[in-house]
Amino acid sequence: MDHKKLEEKIIQNYQGEEKMMILVFAQWCINHDLNPEELYLRAYPNQAANFALKEAMELVVPKDEAGEIGDETLLGVLSLFGNDDLAFVVTEEIAKMNA
Repeated sequence: MDHKKLEEKIIQNYQGEEKMMILVFAQWCINHDLNPEELYLRAYPNQAANFALKEAMELVVPKDEAGEIGDETLLGVLSLFGNDDLAFVVTEEIAKMNA
């Protein structure tokens, strides 16, 4: 595999994993009766609508059909992708739930 094809493959893999991270975030929000788009906007107020989040919203299931997504799991996934601002907002919501 030449360098260009390898680079393209790495980018495709990253984008696929990033979509999975967004889906995990969106489903965690739904499971906790939170609006993923509102949380995202709180974390990134200067960003326009996130197309990947809108795609993920089409794939989430009602919380009674979803599996459990642990708080630490979500925070770990967000951390892997450097979404520190979003992790901060999620942490605030976790604190509210545990209060």
